[in-house]
Amino acid sequence: MDSLKAILKSLLRGVCLVLVFPCALTAGFGRVAAGFTFWAQALALLPGLPGDYLRVAFYCLTLERCHPESRIQFGSFFAHSAARVGKGVYIGTYCVFGRVHIGERTQIGSAVQVLSGRSQHPRDASGRILGSHQGAFTTIHIGSDCWLGAQAIVMADVGDATTIGAGSVVVHEIPPASVAVGNPARLISRPVHAESV
Repeated sequence: MDSLKAILKSLLRGVCLVLVFPCALTAGFGRVAAGFTFWAQALALLPGLPGDYLRVAFYCLTLERCHPESRIQFGSFFAHSAARVGKGVYIGTYCVFGRVHIGERTQIGSAVQVLSGRSQHPRDASGRILGSHQGAFTTIHIGSDCWLGAQAIVMADVGDATTIGAGSVVVHEIPPASVAVGNPARLISRPVHAESV
């Protein structure tokens, strides 16, 4: 029974790749920003399991890397093609991602935002806000086996096996095997090192 289920999933993934191929082609397979943005936002609005499969198929063809055994729910999209999604990643509803690398098996709650760093909109000498084209975009790394709670905002790296509480704002790097909550996010549980045991 499990092997039949695996075969059906593989067939569904194959069909979805064929269906989104024209979308990926007009997006230059992630190299044409306007096309990529259009299709990422349009596909975010497809409901249910078919939408999940079609989104993953599109990102398999357009992101730097996206494992087909991941899940991206309704309303969620990537704003940049310079992103990677590992195997077994789950992304909840209404999430927005910039330049991010997401490790395997990481689970992301609803309405999470992962920005491309903290310096996307600088100011000039007189204090006027400048456009994002003059900002500094960085890639944020989210480790494997992490949990990002609903409505978290992440602007810095998060280590493996780390939990970020719901509504937290991550502005500084969070080490592996930690729990961080709040705005700004602060550690409430630190990793135990072998030498201290």
